[in-house]
Amino acid sequence: MKPLVTAAIFGLLAAPAFAEGDPEAGEKGFNKCKSCHMVVSDDGDVIVKGGKTGPNLWGVAGRAAASVEDFKYSDDLTAAGEAGLVWDEEKFVGFTTDPKKFLQAETGNSKAKSKMSFRLKKGGEDIYAFLASHGPAPAEGAETEESAEAATE
Repeated sequence: MKPLVTAAIFGLLAAPAFAEGDPEAGEKGFNKCKSCHMVVSDDGDVIVKGGKTGPNLWGVAGRAAASVEDFKYSDDLTAAGEAGLVWDEEKFVGFTTDPKKFLQAETGNSKAKSKMSFRLKKGGEDIYAFLASHGPAPAEGAETEESAEAATE
């Protein structure tokens, strides 16, 4: 029973890396995003050359919202990130579909605003899958305190 529980926990921890969309379709769909966003690795490898109006989306999957250093986010997105908003597929798709409404719901502030004015009508799952495939590799053998405790129970 313990190996099954441990496997389930590790599967859940890896969930942000798995996306249900089509990364190839997402790469094409990202053309709508690259006027404002780029995807450049921490090492400087350019995956998608794009604009600098929006933050670099390298490693966005599983990352806390408003956490790219040296980028000026809206106060409301910053507050959501500080309150624990982490980009998973559902949150990413919700935000890209309607950033203002998403932040209003996420923060509980009916006046919340986003600097991102673009709305993605469809294909958010695919773009998330593309972006999820471009980020830092999880550290080998990395365990959270909770998963280590669960594995020893």
